[in-house]
Amino acid sequence: MKITSMTTYQVPPRWLFLKIETDEGIVGWGEPVLEGRAASVAAVVDELSDYLLGQDPGRIEDLWTVMYRGGFYRGGGIHMSALAGIDQALWDIKGKAHGVAVHDLLGGRVRDRIKVYSWIGGDRPADTARAARAVVDRGFSAVKMNGTEELQYLDTWDKVDRCIANVAAVREAVGPEIGIGVDFHGRVHRPMAKVLLRELEAYRLMFVEEPVLSEHVDGFADVLRSSPIPIALGERLYSRWDFKTLLASGAVDIVQPDPSHCGGITEARKIAHMAEAYDVALALHCPLGPIALAACLQIDAGCYNAVIQEQSLGIHYNTANDLLDYVADPAVFTYRDGQVEIPEGPGLGIEINEDYVAERAAAGHRWRNPVWRHGDGSVAEW
Repeated sequence: MKITSMTTYQVPPRWLFLKIETDEGIVGWGEPVLEGRAASVAAVVDELSDYLLGQDPGRIEDLWTVMYRGGFYRGGGIHMSALAGIDQALWDIKGKAHGVAVHDLLGGRVRDRIKVYSWIGGDRPADTARAARAVVDRGFSAVKMNGTEELQYLDTWDKVDRCIANVAAVREAVGPEIGIGVDFHGRVHRPMAKVLLRELEAYRLMFVEEPVLSEHVDGFADVLRSSPIPIALGERLYSRWDFKTLLASGAVDIVQPDPSHCGGITEARKIAHMAEAYDVALALHCPLGPIALAACLQIDAGCYNAVIQEQSLGIHYNTANDLLDYVADPAVFTYRDGQVEIPEGPGLGIEINEDYVAERAAAGHRWRNPVWRHGDGSVAEW
């Protein structure tokens, strides 16, 4: 079997899909996207196609190594996201060629389903208690919310109080048994992170995500290690080499690689197994589309330390289109009792509605992150 063509589709709300075709008629799909940089990633996919056209798609490890090492310069969000989506599509082809799910090729399942959580807050959380109660009433047993708006290095107690009041309202609305993740989104610098972590201890959180940016963990490790709240990090790290230092610090309890950013299924599994060696849990990052979620679930199926899966159904970014719009059978992602079943179909386990993908690609998107500013006019972390 040989790769004959690679086609990208930039589709709303902010996603990029990739179709890889072969001379035997088997097609694989991947989701190579970095939010806000879809066109840049598509350009790198096109450049990497020079290494792939005419090659055997089954030699995934070798093709991955060529795409990573062959260009001399390597790593970073755009390169690794392009590589990630290609890797997903290659695994999709391999599974379909053998008539089995990807997880069967990777040693089989250790679980049949995995817990999922639902987003309840936008970038500037409002009425999150009501939103939390609504998703719990729909059957979810865990939620995640943005904890705070923009914060200066040193900020005022009224902003701390608003964050705490928001979390307290959600806890009161959903009760003591529902998991609550609070995402600092890298908006909080070290001085205020110390304050917020201490003030949030009383609310029995599932985790705090990105309490500081990953590049600052080395100077903050003592505080993170001493916090009773589980610490989650890693959505902005792109390879096992990026995670190596983070894991060695002992400051993280949950790693969150994104299989559409960190080199795909091949690399995400290596990161997951590294984390397991440190007794660190896995919670794959995935506020993206259906192909990305399907890839995550194939990884979750075989990783013992996978604990919960992010998914984007109803997330505030999904305005023009939502998670299920592009799959032929939306029931493949049926959520029940706060969990989702691992797809059992061949490859990634989903069938893409290619006609609808082409239709929406004609509309495309030019999604960009918001740019926030502090009251003094300086740029704030979003």
